[in-house]
Amino acid sequence: MRRAALPFAALLPLALGACVMQPAPEIATPVPDLPAAFFYTPASAEQSGLAALMPSADPAYVALSQAALAKAPSLAEAAARIDAARAGTRHAGAERLPNITADADVTRNRINPAQFGAAGQQGFIPREQTSYGANIVASWDPDIFGRLKAQERAALARIDAASAQAQGVRTALLAEIAASVIDWRTLDSRAAAIEEDVAAAQTLARLAKVREDAGIAPGFDRVRAEATARSSQVRLAALESERARLIGRLVTLTGQDAASVRAALAAPVTLLTPAAPPAALPSDLLANRPDVAAAAANLAASDADLAAAARARFPRITLSGVIGLLAFDPAEFFNDSIIGNLSAGVAGPLLDFGRVGAGIDAAAAEKRAAFAAYRGAVFQALGDAEGAYGTVAAADAESRLAVDEHGQLTRAASLAETRYKAGLASFLDVLEARRAADASGERAAAAMGRALRARVLLWQALGGDAPAKAGS
Repeated sequence: MRRAALPFAALLPLALGACVMQPAPEIATPVPDLPAAFFYTPASAEQSGLAALMPSADPAYVALSQAALAKAPSLAEAAARIDAARAGTRHAGAERLPNITADADVTRNRINPAQFGAAGQQGFIPREQTSYGANIVASWDPDIFGRLKAQERAALARIDAASAQAQGVRTALLAEIAASVIDWRTLDSRAAAIEEDVAAAQTLARLAKVREDAGIAPGFDRVRAEATARSSQVRLAALESERARLIGRLVTLTGQDAASVRAALAAPVTLLTPAAPPAALPSDLLANRPDVAAAAANLAASDADLAAAARARFPRITLSGVIGLLAFDPAEFFNDSIIGNLSAGVAGPLLDFGRVGAGIDAAAAEKRAAFAAYRGAVFQALGDAEGAYGTVAAADAESRLAVDEHGQLTRAASLAETRYKAGLASFLDVLEARRAADASGERAAAAMGRALRARVLLWQALGGDAPAKAGS
């Protein structure tokens, strides 16, 4: 009867654990419904690839982006987070394997022999005793109910999340560098337009000076023309503060010194032209956007965490064994002093007063939060893409109108000057036409810069250039 009762005693914790076991709560995580197409999708048949939206032909962007990918602190931090996630996965995988340790000890005991009665009083029991031991201990959780396996799945999902987050950092970094380089080239174009305004105003001032010297025009005309030239020179000088800000921004992004950044920006470049925006589908964002991929991986990790928490209600079975040496004299250490032990244990929750249930509830709440974050990332990506497409369309329209305006105002100023030389218009007419044309070139250059910048925003909103990921 005693032998028959032993298996039942061993299975008692298992039965008790089964009594308190409850399945993990079901939490629906459907893919959010997305529209079939973007509202601002370009209607033009002429479209380019995603990579064409970036200023890849600009040598400054090439040099600075390569330097950033090699030295940028933000990328180094993201790479370290990936290494940390991989280490967590290795740890979770190792938990499923046996754990083997070794130990050695020397123990000296002093006792009172009187506690052993007559035998102790007659000297058969030594008062002091020294033992020498060395053991190899092995233990293993076979993970019958899959708790450790679920933890390993969660760790693997966190590698995917860290990798997606690193890709997001890389995409944002390249977009910031591209936008800064475009802003620098836009400053160059604005400066060239302002210098043309200065030259035109100075030419007008010289003409007024000649007429003043001939006595056919008042000196006030020359003064007004010189003031117009001075106003353009003030606008030209104001651009230097914007250049300094861009240099500082690129130093932060690339991890290079200001002299290296300035040397890269000094490289000559041909005029950049805006590429036709590519057509994409809202569903593409689920695969291309790094933040959406990271949120999906975090959702998978939270699902595995919930499974692991639910499996904590099951009993744990542990197999362990010890083999070692034990002697009371160093000379006898290797002489028939082998000892050993082999055991199997079952432990499960009996009365935990809600500890496991609280863990399951916490994991379920984390999964609901992860799903909400995933939905938020999806609609953030959808909103970014819609806004970027709309911004490209608006910037292109503004750029076309600004270029037309500049051409018309420049022609009007030239005609006014010709009529003035022929005596058919007053100097005030010429000056007003010149003032109207003065800022139009700068406005056209700025509008072109905004059109190029809008394409970088679209590139980032659509998830960046996927082929570049393999080379990162």
